[in-house]
Amino acid sequence: MAFMKKYLPPILGIFLAYYYYSANEEFRPEMLQGKKVIVTGASKGIGEQMAYHLAKMGAHVVVTARSKETLKKVVSHCLELGAASAHYIAGSMENVTFAEQFVAQAGKLMGGLDMLILNHITNTSLNLFSGDIHLVRRNMEVNFLSYVVLSVAALPMLKQSNGSIVVVSSKAGKMASPLVAPYSASKFALDGFFSSIRMEHSVTKVNVSITLCILGLINTDTAMKAVSGILNIDASPKEECALEIIKGGALRQEEVYYDNSVWTDLLLGNPGRKILEFLSLRSYSLDKFINN
Repeated sequence: MAFMKKYLPPILGIFLAYYYYSANEEFRPEMLQGKKVIVTGASKGIGEQMAYHLAKMGAHVVVTARSKETLKKVVSHCLELGAASAHYIAGSMENVTFAEQFVAQAGKLMGGLDMLILNHITNTSLNLFSGDIHLVRRNMEVNFLSYVVLSVAALPMLKQSNGSIVVVSSKAGKMASPLVAPYSASKFALDGFFSSIRMEHSVTKVNVSITLCILGLINTDTAMKAVSGILNIDASPKEECALEIIKGGALRQEEVYYDNSVWTDLLLGNPGRKILEFLSLRSYSLDKFINN
C-alpha cells in the first residue's frame, strides 16, 4: 500500500500528461495522395464531404450508399476535384452479402485498399423507446454488424497495405442520451468491438490502425431535420467534421472527438478507462494466441 501511495500518483500524472498533451504527427494532405479509400454512407452529409476532401487530396475513392443516382453525382464531382479515380457501388448495408461483396469489388476497382471509412447508418428518429424490437435489430444490423462484416472483408487487403479502419460513431456511443436508445446501443457496440480489436491488433502486431470518431451534432440535413424542435444546441459544420475524420485516420489516432464543446474530449476521453485497459492487459496470458 505504501508503494502504491508513493509511486501511483506520479505514474498517473505521466500517463495523463502523455494522453492529453503528446504531440501527434502533423497532418499533410499529401498523406492521402494515391491512397485507395472506401467511404460508406457517401451519398450525402459527412460521407459526401469526406469523398470530396479525399478527391482534392488526390486519392482513389470508392463510395457506396443506397441511392445510385446520387452516387453518380458524387463520383462525377470527385473527378472534377482531382480524384485519382472515383467509382460507386450502390446497395443496402442491411444486406450482409452485399457488404461482403462490396469490399471485394471495391478492392478490384482500386487494386487494393489503404483506408476503410465506415460512416453509414440506418434511418433514425428521436423518440421514446416503445419496445420496438425490430427497430433495435435494424439499428444493430446496419449500424454495427455491417461494420464488422465490412472490416472483416477488408482486413486482408489492409494488412497488405498497413492500412487503417475509421469508424464513425457518436457521443451517443459514449454517454447515455434519451430518445435514441436503439441508435445509442449500436454506437456503444462499435466502441466495445473495435476498441477490443485494436487491442488485439496491438498484441498480435497487426499493423492496421483503428480510429473511432466520436461526433456531436453535425449540421447535415438529416440530423437537422431529426432534432428540429427537440434539441437546442449549435451544430458543427459537416465539411470541417469530414476533414477531421480523415485527419484522424491518416494520423492513425485511436480516437477523434469532434463537437462544438471543448469539454467533450476532456470528459469523454476517459483516461481512467485507458489506465484500466493498460493494467488489465497484464493479467492475460496471450502467448498461445500470438504464436498461432
